[in-house]
Amino acid sequence: MSRRISDISVALQGEIASDPPGLEPMIRYFHHKQTAKEVCRFFPGLTPEQIPDAEGWAIEHVQLTTHAGTHLDAPWHFASTMDGGKPALTIDEVPLDWCFQPGVKLDFRHLPDGYVATAADVEKELARIGHTLRPLDIVVVNTAAGARYGQDDYLPTGCGMGREATLYLTSRGVKITGTDAWSWDAPFVHTARKFAETKDPALVWEGHKASREIGYCHMEKLSNLDQLPAAGFMISCFPVKIKAASAGWTRAVAIIEA
Repeated sequence: MSRRISDISVALQGEIASDPPGLEPMIRYFHHKQTAKEVCRFFPGLTPEQIPDAEGWAIEHVQLTTHAGTHLDAPWHFASTMDGGKPALTIDEVPLDWCFQPGVKLDFRHLPDGYVATAADVEKELARIGHTLRPLDIVVVNTAAGARYGQDDYLPTGCGMGREATLYLTSRGVKITGTDAWSWDAPFVHTARKFAETKDPALVWEGHKASREIGYCHMEKLSNLDQLPAAGFMISCFPVKIKAASAGWTRAVAIIEA
C-alpha cells in the first residue's frame, strides 16, 4: 500500500492579498552575510572572516496574527461561550484527537460568491458523493476562493457556510471543519450588503456564532482542496500551542492511502 501526503496549507507570505489591510503577515528575511556579526557577538574575539564563507545564520522576523496563513480557529475566537453557555475552548485546550481524523470534502466551487450555504446544500452534496457523516469527521469545503489565493479578488470570492449548514455538521458530531476561503462565513463584503438592506444582525458571522450552540473549530485559508477525493483520506491539522489563544497556525495535510 502506498501513501500520498497532500499539502492543504498555504505558505505564510508577506505582500500578497491574503488578508484585509492591516492583518497581513510581515516577514523580514535576514541572510547569512547579514548576520555574521550577530553570531560573533556570542563568541568574544571571533570575527566574520573566521567563519566558513563569513556566513552567519539565516533567520526571519515575523509579525502576524494567529489567524494568518492556514490556521485552526478555537471556539474562543467565535464567542466566550460554547455548547449553550459553557466556557469556550482556547486553542491550547482543543482536544488533539479532533485534529487527526477522516476527511470529507464538499465541492461548492459552483456556488456564487457571497452565497450562504444551507443544510440542504450540505445534504445534497453528501448524497452526491455517497458519504454519511460520522462523529469527528473533518469536513472541508472547496470554494471558488481556493484558486484565487493571493490575488486581489481573493477576499470577496467564494461562498460561505451559514448557521444552518454549520449546525447540520456539528449536530452529527463534526468537531473540525475547514475552508479554502478567508472566512468560514461568506465574504464580509457580500454580508455587509445584505445587512445594509435588511438590518438583520443575525446575518453577521452566523457560521462562526453557531459555536455558541454546538462548539466546534474550523480551519481557514486551506489550499489544494481540488486535488483531494471526496472521502477516503485522513486530515492532520494539529495547531501550534499558544496559551489562551483564539487560534493556532497549522500545517494541515491530507493523507491518502492507495
